[in-house]
Amino acid sequence: MLSDADASFDSVISNGSLHEWEKPLCAFEEIHRVLRPGGRYCITDLRRDIYPVIKKLMYYTTQPKAMRAGMITSLMAAYTVCEITELLRNSALCGAAVTCDLFGLCISGKKE
Repeated sequence: MLSDADASFDSVISNGSLHEWEKPLCAFEEIHRVLRPGGRYCITDLRRDIYPVIKKLMYYTTQPKAMRAGMITSLMAAYTVCEITELLRNSALCGAAVTCDLFGLCISGKKE
């Protein structure tokens, strides 16, 4: 839990770290706790269920080459859209919109 007071932030943004969170449900609850009413959140990350051709493109364009193995590890640790939707269903962020593109996913919403 963060040391910040309840309802102390207008926005929460996270990029590229969701797949590293040990307890994503706890993190979602914490995001909800620290947001003010009307506050917005946006969480973006890779998604594991990308097309194989996109995975290859990401691999071969990652520079320096020494980072490629880590990129694949992160990609394999990432959530699918279905998995993240199910996690959110059981959280304080249950009203979140989940969208995806060729490379990743985005969880966004507003605290009521």
